Amino acid sequence: MSNVNTAIIYYSSTGTNYKLAKWAEEGAKATGSNVKVLRVKELAPMEAIEANPAWKQHYEETKDTVPEVTLADLEWADAIIFSVPTRFGNVPSQLKQFLDTTGGLWFQGKLANKVVSAMASASNPHGGQEQTILSLYATMYHWGAIVAAPGYTDQSAFTSGGNPYGNSVTVNQDGQMQENVEEAVKSQAKRTVAIAGAVKTGLQ
Repeated sequence: MSNVNTAIIYYSSTGTNYKLAKWAEEGAKATGSNVKVLRVKELAPMEAIEANPAWKQHYEETKDTVPEVTLADLEWADAIIFSVPTRFGNVPSQLKQFLDTTGGLWFQGKLANKVVSAMASASNPHGGQEQTILSLYATMYHWGAIVAAPGYTDQSAFTSGGNPYGNSVTVNQDGQMQENVEEAVKSQAKRTVAIAGAVKTGLQ
């Protein structure tokens, strides 16, 4: 899959979705894909970030080491994997703001046939993980993208919580994931890259 470019785009305040993104990176690289891990620009005021020690720590650790996603990254990518926390059953405003800047690429047809997949997190088992992923996919349908949901195509789905739309995790008050999703995330990434490879080959 060395001909497939994969962008793994995440927003994370305290680090959960960064960790999911890094697992996805491992899965995508295992296929031979060219991979970029990219963070969504932080828009929250510094006083809010500094009021939460875990948020401040993660912000400081990644602000100079992980590049911010750009529209050029979307154009470059054949496969795109998103990882975000849920915000009342929707994507964080930071990601929404970025998505709202993609109109020019969409108008030119440059987002059509991208193969996309998504992951999410929340602080309780029914905190909106599935709805967040589906909300994001609604935008992808407008792009003309191809959604590569994991479904139950790998055995790891049965030990990771079984979200067929995309892997999701519950995070406790100590910031620890309650589900064992590492292998399922890697499988989701591999599946997304494989489908992107097939689409790219078929369109050539």
